[in-house]
Amino acid sequence: MLELVNVEKIFGTVRAVDNLSFTIERGEVFGLLGKNGAGKTTTIKMLTLQLKPTAGEIFYEGRAIHGNEIFIKSLLGLVPQHLNFDQDLTVEENLELHARLHHLKNFERRERIDELLKFVELERVRKSFIRELSGGMKRRLLIIRALIHRPKILFLDEPTVALDPQVRHKIWTLIKNLKAQGITIVLTTHYIEEAEFLCDRVAILNRGKLVALDTTENLCAGKSLEEIFIQLTK
Repeated sequence: MLELVNVEKIFGTVRAVDNLSFTIERGEVFGLLGKNGAGKTTTIKMLTLQLKPTAGEIFYEGRAIHGNEIFIKSLLGLVPQHLNFDQDLTVEENLELHARLHHLKNFERRERIDELLKFVELERVRKSFIRELSGGMKRRLLIIRALIHRPKILFLDEPTVALDPQVRHKIWTLIKNLKAQGITIVLTTHYIEEAEFLCDRVAILNRGKLVALDTTENLCAGKSLEEIFIQLTK
């Protein structure tokens, strides 16, 4: 589904991402773990075409990013860490705007919005303004907004940050349901238990370098993922 080959990103004298190579398989939940400054956000920005690599290649379904930007953007859905809704619009209007930006036709827009609101149990707040929603509702709305155009790969940047444990588990269930639909998911998180529960494989970054990549079972080998993470990111 996705392949990075010797990818680097340099800002002045800082090498934020250093010779990164790995693949992400179709339909898996792939976790990117690392401390602040490890290169996770920079990597996500390159994968979502917000930044150009300084060196190396990124491929989607065998196609290089360069020269295939429109095709590749059609594959992607992005859920940012920070809320970026239009506060002056209702839930339904925010989704309508996003659907229009993706050129969905009138009937398709209405059908898709109804389907997604039902999927995350937000039908009753469709006419509410964003400021009236709880934190968990906003997070679910962020996710379905990114799904409006039926992307094949979904990027989730800290999707449960600042949520209480009960709401966090609801988001986990939502992510599991998306995986069951065949959507490939790339997840960044600071919650090690979240990665352990959700991810088929995890990549651990430290100072821009890939220091581990495997299933959580293979990485742990009798230890907790948190212990392995601390050991590899000293």
